[in-house]
Amino acid sequence: MLPVLPGVCVFASAFGAAAGQKGLTLWQAISMSAFVYAGASQMVVLELWRETWSLSTLLAIMAVTATVNARMILMGASIQPWLAPAPKAQNAINLFFFTDASWLIGTRYRAQGGSDLGTLFGAGIVLWVAWVASTVPGFLAGALVTEPRRYGIDLVMPIFFSAMIVPLWKGVRSAIPWMVAGAVALAVDALAPGYLFIVAGALAGALAGALLGAADG
Repeated sequence: MLPVLPGVCVFASAFGAAAGQKGLTLWQAISMSAFVYAGASQMVVLELWRETWSLSTLLAIMAVTATVNARMILMGASIQPWLAPAPKAQNAINLFFFTDASWLIGTRYRAQGGSDLGTLFGAGIVLWVAWVASTVPGFLAGALVTEPRRYGIDLVMPIFFSAMIVPLWKGVRSAIPWMVAGAVALAVDALAPGYLFIVAGALAGALAGALLGAADG
């Protein structure tokens, strides 16, 4: 997880700074990072944050959070055969710390023949600790870390994912779902700015993969 930690720490610091600007207390910001533990969702929620709460606002935040995190349904389904033999309590803990990065590391590890769930748990909890801890200096520093793009640090995550995906390459045909997902995500992002592109890309890629699987018989 070391290569991805700098990007995660800066992202968490940016959240902490944004939370402070929205009027959250330090403990509220830390609690959100600790219990929600979903970077994109936390940032989106801050955009919808209101000083006076209403049922409609609460429902809107719940809907947005669910939409942004809907990709986890597909990611969770992909590791179900790996988790199935383990006790439910252990799986619950693993899934709480489950992230995009830990899923990718776990998927690569499984593709290489590994079976130890400690790899998935270890990757997730390391990111959780870094995420929660980095929220604090961000909150205290305020606007100093609100623009990670200015320093190019936002590229750490995409580079990390690209490097981890390379060993999973199995030819052009198996990459078709990836390309479909990317194309649909870009198109949806251009037509409907927001976070809908995440779900659209994931569903399109999953559908393309299912169709290819059916065609292969």
